[in-house]
Amino acid sequence: MSTRERLLAQSLVAPGEAARLADRDPGSTGGPEFAALAPDELEQRAKDAIARGIAELSEVQELLWASDRYALLVVLQAMDAAGKDSVIKHVMSGVNPQGVKVVSFKKPSAEELDHDFLWRISEALPERGRIGIFNRSHYEEVVALKVHPEWLEPQRLPPGDRGERFWQERYEDINAFERHLDRNGTKIVKFFLNVSKDVQKERFLARLDRPGKEWKFNAADVAERARFDDYLRAFEDALTATSTPWAPWYVLPADHWWVTQALAVWVLVDKLRSLDLRWPEVSAAEHAANLEARKALEAEPVAR
Repeated sequence: MSTRERLLAQSLVAPGEAARLADRDPGSTGGPEFAALAPDELEQRAKDAIARGIAELSEVQELLWASDRYALLVVLQAMDAAGKDSVIKHVMSGVNPQGVKVVSFKKPSAEELDHDFLWRISEALPERGRIGIFNRSHYEEVVALKVHPEWLEPQRLPPGDRGERFWQERYEDINAFERHLDRNGTKIVKFFLNVSKDVQKERFLARLDRPGKEWKFNAADVAERARFDDYLRAFEDALTATSTPWAPWYVLPADHWWVTQALAVWVLVDKLRSLDLRWPEVSAAEHAANLEARKALEAEPVAR
């Protein structure tokens, strides 16, 4: 098994098994085989891997677009300041913007609240040939709302118990929804960016200290930080219940951005390559027409 395969296997939440977030190191840099490297050398290796991965992703995205048979949905979930925006900005930096759509789900609108919780997700799915990125997603419905069950009230759900069975049914709905998408050509990869509480604090303070970054800070995030452990438990439950063969979760260490991004780009490239994408075939009639067009082009007088 190569280093790349080992690291991705370690990041995967195996379907049917617990996510074990408490046992996963947010500050991991790859394991004992990298222990002898100086920090700057380790970081440079990861940056080199990211650059190669971005180039690979650019190539395979063009094939995804041309083949027009599959779509790829990338789900990003994390605590605040874990680096979701940076993953989108850097990992997707080499792809054609025409083939990528990023959706950030905010507080539901009145219209969205008049539908089931997956309705607005369906409306935002990528078309065939495209990559869709959900910066937060339908998983807020089983994470943030599990931490804050009072936020369910505006959904005006039918009367009933809001205990553990309620959340299990939501997990079942999500799994069925994602299986339907997979069967119809929308392939799904889900990332949980696993940041430590200490590094989250460092990043919050950095936003306040750096000119031009304070706008990214939200004082309400500090209040939510007080429930860090509650959110981790909600993520543990959600990832354990919804990592499936058709829509797996990957837990990416997020204390070092270069580790997060290297793993993310590897997963995306491997997922797209697994689809056995092929260039569109040109029919005999089209090929004949192209030959005639070539003759016409070659017959044009050379401009002086």
